[in-house]
Amino acid sequence: MRGKVIVVSGGAGGIGAEVSARLVGEGAQVVVADLNAGDGGMACDITNPEQCEAVAEAAVKQFGRLDGVVNCAGLSKPHDSISLPPADWARMVDVQLNGAFYFAQACAKRMMESGGAIVFITSTNAEAAFPRRAAYCCAKAGVAMLTKVLAIEWAEKGIRVNAVGPAYVATEMTQRNIAAGNVNEAQIKARIPLGRLAQPADVADAVCFLLSEKASFITGHSLYVDGGWLAYGYF
Repeated sequence: MRGKVIVVSGGAGGIGAEVSARLVGEGAQVVVADLNAGDGGMACDITNPEQCEAVAEAAVKQFGRLDGVVNCAGLSKPHDSISLPPADWARMVDVQLNGAFYFAQACAKRMMESGGAIVFITSTNAEAAFPRRAAYCCAKAGVAMLTKVLAIEWAEKGIRVNAVGPAYVATEMTQRNIAAGNVNEAQIKARIPLGRLAQPADVADAVCFLLSEKASFITGHSLYVDGGWLAYGYF
């Protein structure tokens, strides 16, 4: 990663903060874009295409080029499908799917000449249906397909597009869902063959691999960091 210029959306907290810190530790120049960017970051609502364009342009203006993109921005708001408000459905899809596309598109425009790598954060919910998560599951499944489409479309420009799909990760968002009764931590750990929640570092390892030259012939792939969740189909 040394010398690479990487933009991380949702990079101020959770998985995004871990990814940003890891990339900096490996020598990358990192531009953090977040709705709550804080000191040193760029404020960005990825559901706003103009703001995505502004972040991508600022990164190139500051560092002269753009080598990689990681889209970590997201939210989780479980709700019974029968009473799910249309506004909540629309917001979930807007952030998880539309925003992922807007951000990738804006950055890819600046990578068409030199190539690079894009990594989306999806979820095991791109493959596995969970109750009370209709919008989330559908949006993440959409990102998994978006990964494949962009990979084949942009390959001729030297842009690789992949995704990392974690199971439950020990982040503040997960802890809020546990506290709200939306997630039973003991049940989740019992369901995961490796017997624990993922750590943000587990996800960051996979992201950094897919950004690196070690993954130079990998594109259009979703790498699931799930402790065996999707493989486990017994009971």
